Amino acid sequence: ARLTLFFSFRVASIGLGFSLLLAVMADRIVRGASIYKTFLVWPYAVAPAVAGVLWGFLFNPSVGVMAWMLRGIGIDFNYVNDGNQALLLVVIAACWNLVSYNFLFYLAGLQAIPKARSRASSLDGAVPGSRGLAIACHLLPPTARFLPVLLTPHASFAISAAASPRPQVTLAHARAS
Repeated sequence: ARLTLFFSFRVASIGLGFSLLLAVMADRIVRGASIYKTFLVWPYAVAPAVAGVLWGFLFNPSVGVMAWMLRGIGIDFNYVNDGNQALLLVVIAACWNLVSYNFLFYLAGLQAIPKARSRASSLDGAVPGSRGLAIACHLLPPTARFLPVLLTPHASFAISAAASPRPQVTLAHARAS
């Protein structure tokens, strides 16, 4: 139960924070915005099982590209032997898979904010950098309250499903038989 709570909290907090950052950046981009938004939504189309295999392959201690790069800078990343590294990898993979979903909601919330509010704040003398942040903080809370309520049970369900005791057939098992 403690591991499930830890996982759910990490996925929700990291995923929501990173999604909000990406949505704010995407909302400000004028040039190439559609390409940027398309690439940010792309991970949502990847099934969680495929995402797990993809991340497992990227960080595979013997053939993974990311594991090789980490070894090159002196970090021995071996999720097979280290449970904490395995948990970190699962959290990163879950966040990557859910970032695009959260991004869509945050971007829709940001684009629903009337541009007249931004113009009015500039007339009041607000600094351009803080102007968008102040307006978003006041008008984005409905979305910001909705996503954690939706994401936390989803994350706990994902880890519970992954940790279920039912037999799992992996590629190594399939080749051996």
